[in-house]
Amino acid sequence: MAKNTQYHLHLKGYVGGYDFDADYVDYILAKNSGKEVHVLIDSLGGQSNTALSIFSAFRRHGNVNAHFVGMNASAATIASLGAKRITMDTSAMYLVHKCSVAFFEWGHLNADDLQTLITNIEHQKKDLDKLDANIAQMYATRCKKESAELLALMKEGGWLTAQEALAWGFVDELTDYEDESAPILNDNTVQALADAGIPIPNLPRATDGAARAKPNPFEFCRVATEEDEVNAEQSAFARFFNSLASFFKSNPKPSTLNTQPSTINNQPTMEKILKNVCAILALEALESDEGNITLTDAQAESLESSITADKQTIDTLNAQITSLNAEIAELKKKPAETSSHVVEDKHEKSTGEKSAVDRYFESRANAKSLYDLIP
Repeated sequence: MAKNTQYHLHLKGYVGGYDFDADYVDYILAKNSGKEVHVLIDSLGGQSNTALSIFSAFRRHGNVNAHFVGMNASAATIASLGAKRITMDTSAMYLVHKCSVAFFEWGHLNADDLQTLITNIEHQKKDLDKLDANIAQMYATRCKKESAELLALMKEGGWLTAQEALAWGFVDELTDYEDESAPILNDNTVQALADAGIPIPNLPRATDGAARAKPNPFEFCRVATEEDEVNAEQSAFARFFNSLASFFKSNPKPSTLNTQPSTINNQPTMEKILKNVCAILALEALESDEGNITLTDAQAESLESSITADKQTIDTLNAQITSLNAEIAELKKKPAETSSHVVEDKHEKSTGEKSAVDRYFESRANAKSLYDLIP
């Protein structure tokens, strides 16, 4: 398996848990129906029922490549058996063993209870023997050996090195990235990178026929041939720098809106911060390409819904204001009510002079005002 393989699935952790789930495997395989799927596995095992489901999903898809890294055991190895091809890092480890179930019993048992427990345990043992035999046959089919040999290996247990796993036949190939040579750039690769707006990596250039014949390390580029280079009017490097020069000669019209520059794939764009629109669309900013902003159907529908809702709210408020204005006009037509309540100051009615208490609080207030004036 190549070093730059892009994996569609990363199955890690507990088999049957969040990171190693049969439903998610089915989802990814359905999205890639009829296509080659690469799966990275790194797990110490888990539930055998989930492993058997994933094994079956791989077999039904028919074009799955599994690759082991780290330490892999038990249910993780069972799940991989449905793959068309299995590879493994030379540093990885592999373990097969007999199946087990959780067992716990606590309490006081009489003779009848003990017999019931013994019967249940014997029944569980028979089920485990059947499961072990089934899995041993699955291993044997992959390894092209007798199931009795695999059953004996499962009973023994213990970790296998990558070389031992290959010798048994659990995997088809070992990968050792340290021996791989660096990828070589050719003119077609450089041109493809330039057309995609991707920076040119600092890699050796192809200088002879042998180097040019090396497979392209980038999936989207085809392999360059001698004929391609002979027919080329100018090198890809020259075309790349010419395209850069022509780009920077252009002078796009400046925008008066609040904008922030950004770069996507080395192609300059502008981010327009339209606060209200971005709030409706739950975006930080909108990308503008030469003064044009493109919205998806969902974003346009979201704006339409928001504007419609705001218009309905405004119409409702206008109706309420009209109703209130009508009520005010009716109230103005009615005569005013006469108030019969009179508030009298007891002190001024009785003596017309301030009491000692009033004079005290008045002096206290004047003193505080003077104090507040001091800087």
